Amino acid sequence: MAEPERASSSFKKPRHVVKKVLARPQQEGDGAFVRRSIGRMELKSLDPFLLLDEFSVTAPAGFPDHPHRGFETVTYMLQGAFMHQDFAGHKGTIRTGDLQWMTAGRGIIHSEFPAGEGAQKGLQLWINLSAKDKMIEPRYQELQKQDVKRTEKDGVEVRVIAGESLGIKSPVYTRTPTMFLDFTLKPGAQMHQPIPESWNAFVYIIEGEAVLGDAKNAPVTAHYVLVLSRGDGISVWNKSQKPVRFVLIGGQPLNEPVVQYGPFVMNTQAEIEQAIEDYHYSRNGFEKGKQWKSQAHQEAHD
Repeated sequence: MAEPERASSSFKKPRHVVKKVLARPQQEGDGAFVRRSIGRMELKSLDPFLLLDEFSVTAPAGFPDHPHRGFETVTYMLQGAFMHQDFAGHKGTIRTGDLQWMTAGRGIIHSEFPAGEGAQKGLQLWINLSAKDKMIEPRYQELQKQDVKRTEKDGVEVRVIAGESLGIKSPVYTRTPTMFLDFTLKPGAQMHQPIPESWNAFVYIIEGEAVLGDAKNAPVTAHYVLVLSRGDGISVWNKSQKPVRFVLIGGQPLNEPVVQYGPFVMNTQAEIEQAIEDYHYSRNGFEKGKQWKSQAHQEAHD
């Protein structure tokens, strides 16, 4: 039995929804479809977050060889599998429930393609890096489903991708302090999650419908991103007859200038021009790109 409804005032300064944006489908990469929420005109960014895509990709569509510099990408598989390969020799496949946290730093060129039949689905989040970290060496943190810590209490299940919830903590190291929590609430369940007061945070609903901020609010359905006000926590209720699944993501703002040109995110226009030049001439982190083509690229052009 679910516990009695608790007012969101259990927090000193409860968060509420200040902006609601529907993620509409658009084409990206080579024939791939994404629902973009952060990174579109209505919500260009939410410091430190630059982009959130819910992708659904069916072979032969995918994301051919492309570069990144100055930020991190987090890919979390909801269904199916995705194969990744980069110019440093890193190659692997992440499957349902697996996670790849890639720090592009000074430079990565990679490809991402579906590794199975039918639609392969997941979330990709871009997290900005501070000026001092933008040119660090690239690195990966990969967690398989069984290594993503999870717990369940009173009809609330949480998978802790980054940060902490219901007493369990993720092993993932976040250079830009970040929380990334995957919640499923059974009908009648409610959750009350603390969030550091100075952080920006949002909820993205994957399936079902949820009531946020106040038990009296109207429910919000799938594919909406909900930007939260500042505060020390958020309350969410499931008043429907079906489970609701959503991610709660928060991060410490960098409060630095953001200049973005496609896959490069720096602090000044001069640094962007430098990134384009470095990529073009295969230097300052892109040296290995001179001769490299991914296996997927080669197969596509055989």
